[in-house]
Amino acid sequence: MNRFGYVKVAAATPMLRVADCEYNGAQTISMMQQAADSGVQAVVFPELGVTASTCGDLFMQRTLLKGAEQTLMQIVEASADFPLVAIVGLPLVANDKVYNCAAVVSQGMLIGVVPKTYLSAAERKYFDSGANNHAEEIEIAGFSAPFGTDLTFAIDGVQFCVEIGQDAEAPIPPSTFQALQGAKIIFNLSAAAELTGKGEKREEMVRSYSKRSCSAYVSASAGFGESTTDMAFAGGSIIAENGEVLCAAERFSLTEQLIVADVDVELIENRRRQMALFTSNSELPYYRRFDVFSPEGAEFGEELARRINPMPFVPKAGAERDRRCEEAFSIQALGLVKRLQHTSCKSAVVGISGGLDSTLALLVTVKAFDLLGLDRKGIVGITMPGFGTTDRTYNNAVTLIKKYGVTFREIPIAEACKQHFADIGLPEGDRSVTYENAQARERTQILMDVANMTGGMVIGTGDLSELALGWATYNGDQMSMYGVNASVPKTLVRHIVEWRAEQEEDEAVKAALKDVVATPVSPELLPANEQGEIAQKTEDLVGPYELHDFFIYNFIRNGFSPEKILFMAENAFDGKHDRETILKWLRTFLRRFFMQQFKRSAMPDGPKVGSVSLSPRGDWQMPSDAVAAMWLKECDNL
Repeated sequence: MNRFGYVKVAAATPMLRVADCEYNGAQTISMMQQAADSGVQAVVFPELGVTASTCGDLFMQRTLLKGAEQTLMQIVEASADFPLVAIVGLPLVANDKVYNCAAVVSQGMLIGVVPKTYLSAAERKYFDSGANNHAEEIEIAGFSAPFGTDLTFAIDGVQFCVEIGQDAEAPIPPSTFQALQGAKIIFNLSAAAELTGKGEKREEMVRSYSKRSCSAYVSASAGFGESTTDMAFAGGSIIAENGEVLCAAERFSLTEQLIVADVDVELIENRRRQMALFTSNSELPYYRRFDVFSPEGAEFGEELARRINPMPFVPKAGAERDRRCEEAFSIQALGLVKRLQHTSCKSAVVGISGGLDSTLALLVTVKAFDLLGLDRKGIVGITMPGFGTTDRTYNNAVTLIKKYGVTFREIPIAEACKQHFADIGLPEGDRSVTYENAQARERTQILMDVANMTGGMVIGTGDLSELALGWATYNGDQMSMYGVNASVPKTLVRHIVEWRAEQEEDEAVKAALKDVVATPVSPELLPANEQGEIAQKTEDLVGPYELHDFFIYNFIRNGFSPEKILFMAENAFDGKHDRETILKWLRTFLRRFFMQQFKRSAMPDGPKVGSVSLSPRGDWQMPSDAVAAMWLKECDNL
């Protein structure tokens, strides 16, 4: 395991010859060498790969069984040259019975042998179930090795377990109990014949099981070289982690394949800490654990064999993104529907600036009113031009308010703010935070008072990213009566608005929504430039939201350290943001995140949309005076 908690694993599909143990052993050793050259720490091979799984009645031949045993010892001997663990499949005899086994091999030693538990009807002709075994050791070539379904292993302290083929499809797979007792990586040796649609089902099974067991699942599947007398084998090896497929082999390949991925053990550990299901349970079966340590001098590098998603909150493009955007949007609308029903409100007040967040809040409110069968005129859309309002944002705001058929009101704030500046003695020309925050609070006062007049509620527009950074005026835009965007990060807000634009039939609405997406993010609290364009761009001041959303996800959801977040960001944004830029904004994020907790401690209600929320009522509970010193010190040392 490297210093960031990654373990490099592999699934191998070698070329095989049916019943040719010597040839298959040589192929296995060759692929162990390939894995070692790739920095792999643990590699798994297909089920019965030493003999091939399609030997049929030959499994009852002593010659084949002895050949498999001799080949295993050759593999064990060869493993002394490789700084990794290899898990190979073969038939072995114990207690005068033949078992379908997985042998765990490392550093010239046979660490342990795990027999298959659940057998198909065809397999029962040749093999006995590991559940029927009563021996704790197996004799191979004159020496003993641990044997049984009660074995678990660890490489450099990272616990893993092994299961074979259909064991994974049992109602309660053997690995379930081992995962509950700490196994974080599950290796599966498979030799399933290919059928139409089987590839998709296999991937779904591996993906879902890794999610359910909160683990990394590494499945090696038999491929070309197995007998095709009655069936074919496609070699569909897969590596998944916490419900996400990290890599998959090319199916129907005529050559050997080695797929490699870095699995994030720290992520698995953090996820399990968050899940009440992964707690110690004295009623679980007892497992014998065997530790494997890397040879002295073995080094595992930090070059990742996995893709780091730069947009963790944004789903993949296409149908999946449309589906996720619709789900998030529907959750927002449903939350507001319930709140409107509970309060018997027939009016909702939304401040519309022409920016992303207020546009999304308007869209959600319109949807909620439609679901309730309420007249859209009950929505009061208020535009409040101030010192920094530009024609671009103003025109988009007006277009959307009028086109959606909501009540339009325009209430300029400049004169009221000037009077307020005079009242409090703020000098003319002062452009301090007081100048900016007074405008935000003036707008909030207008919204609250209009809501009182209409018997309605103020719909909050601030998003998750702004809450994390504290980029909101306390008791200004920080406050509302229901915050529909509170758990939607800025990067997702953009995509939801873009998705809604594609749903629109009115070309004027579609054009306005697309222009909102293209407009630079700004609070528009400072006067526009001489060309009438936005002068105050948020991302110039606090940093790119794509970076901050990346920080939010990996700091809050994954619990990673600044060092690891920096390492991941350098991989994710390679060629777009350099190390110095990432570190600069990471410091900004950490500093602001800790300092601005007091705003989140007083945030309004709002629906949770995704896996990250900053609600102080159940999701993120942090004292407002927590200190960021340790996190910032770590940044200083990077």
